[in-house]
Amino acid sequence: MEDKTVILTTLNSAWARPGSVVDLFIESFRIGIGTRVLLNHLVIITLDPKAYERCLLLHTHCFPLATEGIDFSGEEYFMSNGYLEMMWRRIDFLRTILEMGYSFIFTDVDIMWFRNPLPNFYSDIDFQTACDHFFGNSTDLGNRANGGFNYVKSNNRSIEFYKYWYSSREKFPGHHDQDVFNTIKYDPFVTEIGLTMRFLSTAFFGGLCEPSRDLNKVCTMHANCCIGLESKLHDLRIMLDNWRDFMSLPHNMKNSGIVSWRVPQNCSIAALFRTPSF
Repeated sequence: MEDKTVILTTLNSAWARPGSVVDLFIESFRIGIGTRVLLNHLVIITLDPKAYERCLLLHTHCFPLATEGIDFSGEEYFMSNGYLEMMWRRIDFLRTILEMGYSFIFTDVDIMWFRNPLPNFYSDIDFQTACDHFFGNSTDLGNRANGGFNYVKSNNRSIEFYKYWYSSREKFPGHHDQDVFNTIKYDPFVTEIGLTMRFLSTAFFGGLCEPSRDLNKVCTMHANCCIGLESKLHDLRIMLDNWRDFMSLPHNMKNSGIVSWRVPQNCSIAALFRTPSF
């Protein structure tokens, strides 16, 4: 964008197959309000050769990111060794983006974009993140952050923070980046470097953990609190259908509450207990 902000997501071949998550992701930009134009600023970072090949069929801006000796092509189950490697590789790569002078909006590919989020970001804040659970105050460190969606401005403070975040993986072996963030956000180091931080309300940036209640406000919806690719696909398809139903309403009926989210379904807590294994 004019201010050197880029939208980034990561993709491996498990989520790049035809009819899989990336197709739904791109479709959401096409049917959202003020989001189609944002595809011009989206770079899909592919983690394996098959994902890169599929990306080139779908989108203009694809960047192949190779990690020597590691295969990220398969479905990585939550908290598996491969999952952890992939998450930490992402944090380290995002630091390099900041060092190049680009600010970024990072989005997981299982986040649907229904409205342009830019008007709902805070101005002059270094680091802003979505939440699994938001407790009503954007400055409350007790909010449960989700690393799948954040807006970060490129400056010395954010670069130092990403270096510290990545190095902190050694203090917390076996933990993923989100859990580590939810620990180090309290660290005096964050205050010492002067990093400003805000937590984004789930009223605008929701998910299956805590859905945005008002379809007149929602910007993004994340298939979080969900384990397994097929469960995500099932609920994401319903989510897109909900949005299409909402958009088909006459303008004077959009505040009526006729259309509301019909998710989570397969991603619900009850569904997790019905699943014999992950």
